[in-house]
Amino acid sequence: MSLSDGDSIPPESQHDARSLDAEARDDEPLDAYSRTVTRVAETAMPAVVAIRVERSAPEGRSRAGLGVSGGASGFAFTPDGLILTNSHVVHDARALRIVTARGDELDAERLGDDPHTDTALIRVGAPMPALGLGSSRTLRVGRLAVAIGNPLGFDYTVTAAVVSALGRTLRASSGRLIEDVVQTDAALNPGNSGGPLMDSRGQVIGMNTAVILGAQGICFAIGIDTVQRVAIELLRHGRVRRASLGIGAQTVLIPQRLRRHFELARLRGFAG
Repeated sequence: MSLSDGDSIPPESQHDARSLDAEARDDEPLDAYSRTVTRVAETAMPAVVAIRVERSAPEGRSRAGLGVSGGASGFAFTPDGLILTNSHVVHDARALRIVTARGDELDAERLGDDPHTDTALIRVGAPMPALGLGSSRTLRVGRLAVAIGNPLGFDYTVTAAVVSALGRTLRASSGRLIEDVVQTDAALNPGNSGGPLMDSRGQVIGMNTAVILGAQGICFAIGIDTVQRVAIELLRHGRVRRASLGIGAQTVLIPQRLRRHFELARLRGFAG
């Protein structure tokens, strides 16, 4: 049916047309978001690995030489098989194997780890697709973040989130504070440790390392600038060499006579 001169579209049809246009416009941001996450996931997946860790059994529980197994995540950042993961994943490992997205299983060698930054470097004797490294210094709160890992044995799980906060500190297993920690609301679980946190371009902006159990969407990733700096040290020396002044100090109560003599308002001070 065609409209002749003087005919008009009924008001009900005009309303329906406007509704369809509004729905289409509402879908556009979601479609762009979905396309971005899909593109990042498809591009990054071949470079992400599942790490199978075999540890020595605790004393008294060893039987027939069997060890204790665990699983985590990692990602290749060079095409010759260098893989980044967390120190707490591989620190006391007796044997390491990685599983690629294609299902290939490869033996891995630990080149070094740094418990102070929870960063480790391992290597496989085969070429790997590699992820590009971005920068955590240029991040902004609210930026899209995509994580890939192997939580609770569910291999290659993709979660999308935003950067919740920057400049956090996190205490490592060694007792030192890790600086430049990125907080996200990604849905992470045990097994995501060592996996990449990526931006909308698919570049790595952090390495997932910890969650607050019992909380809702409070997760942490070590900033990739820290990870990259540590990885270079591990590749060169097998460990991170740190300078030390050799000075120790503790907080002590200042004797009352000294406070009176020097007219000090504080009750405590540092003593070497």
